Amino acid sequence: MKKEIRTDYVTRDTIMKLLSDAEIARVSTAETATGLDRGDEYIDLEELSMGVRSALPKVTVPMGRLLPRKAVEAGTWEQIVSVLAEQKAPSGASPKA
Repeated sequence: MKKEIRTDYVTRDTIMKLLSDAEIARVSTAETATGLDRGDEYIDLEELSMGVRSALPKVTVPMGRLLPRKAVEAGTWEQIVSVLAEQKAPSGASPKA
């Protein structure tokens, strides 16, 4: 398995473990939505390298791949952003705050 793919799996797993039961329920409910509102922040769990993104009027990404900011608590979102920053940081470097 390529190192990049393995890193994505580990990062995705780390992010999902940050979610409480209530947040998981909200994310599951969000998966059935037809889309996000313009400007809603989200991460695409299949494109973690893209980081936090803002929804455009016609987001064509399947909702089941997305983790909307509005589905998680503020503290959880901060932890998720931190995990993504660590993934982007070069090996041996610490991410900037």
